[in-house]
Amino acid sequence: MLIEVEDEQLRGTGLTEAEARVDFAVGLFTERRVTLGRAAGIARLTQLEFQRELGRRGIPIHYDLEDLQADVRKLAALRGA
Repeated sequence: MLIEVEDEQLRGTGLTEAEARVDFAVGLFTERRVTLGRAAGIARLTQLEFQRELGRRGIPIHYDLEDLQADVRKLAALRGA
């Protein structure tokens, strides 16, 4: 998907293309529309860099019981390998 925004719509904001990508990715992550990994990819950041950006903005990482259970299953499978 390619999203184009006319320069005149952003004139005066001082927003760079990289900043716009990060803002877009943060919005998608915050709305739980993408995972942390996918959001980091959209932002063109590593997961650690993206996590730091979320922390800078005061946005918590989504990690619920389902995530924990998936991690436990993955660890168990890795142990058995």
